[in-house]
Amino acid sequence: MRLLIIGELYGQLSTASKIARSRGARVAHVEDIDGAMNALRNGQGADLIMVEVREDIEKLVMFLMRERFNLQVIACGLDTDKDAAVKAIKSGAKEYIPLPPNEELIAAVLEAITEEAKSIIYADPVMAKTITLADQIAPSDASVLITGESGTGKEVIARYIHRKSKRAANPMICVNCAAIPEALLEAELFGHEKGAFTGAVARRIGKFEEADGGTILLDEISEMDLRLQSKLLRVLQEREVDRVGGNKPVKVNIRVLATSNRNMLEEVKKGTFREDLYFRLNVISLNMPSLRDRKADIKPLAEHFIDKYSKANGIPARPLTEAALAKLTAYIWKGNVRELENTMHRAVLLATGSNIEADAVYLSSSEEEQKTTSQPITNNQQPATNNPLVGRSVESVEQELIIDTLNYCLGNRTHAANILGISIRTLRNKLKAYGEHGLNVPTAIGEE
Repeated sequence: MRLLIIGELYGQLSTASKIARSRGARVAHVEDIDGAMNALRNGQGADLIMVEVREDIEKLVMFLMRERFNLQVIACGLDTDKDAAVKAIKSGAKEYIPLPPNEELIAAVLEAITEEAKSIIYADPVMAKTITLADQIAPSDASVLITGESGTGKEVIARYIHRKSKRAANPMICVNCAAIPEALLEAELFGHEKGAFTGAVARRIGKFEEADGGTILLDEISEMDLRLQSKLLRVLQEREVDRVGGNKPVKVNIRVLATSNRNMLEEVKKGTFREDLYFRLNVISLNMPSLRDRKADIKPLAEHFIDKYSKANGIPARPLTEAALAKLTAYIWKGNVRELENTMHRAVLLATGSNIEADAVYLSSSEEEQKTTSQPITNNQQPATNNPLVGRSVESVEQELIIDTLNYCLGNRTHAANILGISIRTLRNKLKAYGEHGLNVPTAIGEE
């Protein structure tokens, strides 16, 4: 856990730092928001920010979003300053910690952030084989390609491998290749120099440099564009990166883990993924089994999520009845562990008695409906589908795509229009229409 503290915390800086360090956090300190952004741009890295409530928290959150630093912000202020606490939360702070700092409260916050660092929960022999393989390969520096369906826990096993590796004391940096547009992903991975492109207001250390000495996880690597794949291949071969706009390569010492929910050999055959990059990444292959192939894990996972969300909602943890557990076990978990987690969160909130009964376990489809989807389709039947686009109007899908792309481009309409393949004029007209209908349109940061 890397903690970055902004400000003096009303003279309580040393106490807060001492508490955090006693709980295993590595603590860095800067005087103000500009100092924090400079530290992050230069690759210092952080998992959590604690900021004095007198700082401009809204400005900090805006800067973090604009430059794609996915960090949680915790505000700290005097216990008597209730108005400042409310303002901090409204400005985007995740939590508010009153000062003087309470050791148990800070410990709880750090524990919540680092929850994924705990041991993986499993009981099924199928999952036990996966963990055994992970334990065996973790101490090496070999690249690992982790495959499996969405929701099986590919990122969780990647973090497990890092924690068991010789690099555990150094950072693990995660990049979701599917969530960042191609035009921005190169700069995100390899960094950029000031003025390298519109919006590059300062030099930015890329994720590979930030992970130096540690591990980088390339999540959903199969979504990466072919042009960028060739640049990534060179980085893996030479162990050096070229910042966008830079003129000198920078050496990096990293271990690479990658994940994909696709059949990578099929992607190679289709020509959407480079064969040489595939073999470079696939030194060791690890497949995460689906939840329906590890039924014995359903009960311990369900109980873990019940405990987690009972605590989060301030209610006593209630046991599952046999009927509720049977319902969970019989279900075909197409969304895997992620779907089970959401299901148990709902059940915790919907249960009314001293136990979690079967009627509190709301599933997306009944067993009978699932059986129907596996039967041949006759002329009188309509095919079942899990495609989230089916049943929606073209207009609503287009609107969501435009807003998401604009958010990814940090409000830059020209970049968004290029990605969408439409003119800037068309984009402006559509956004104007959305605004007139009350939709919250991302603020434009320019059309350069």
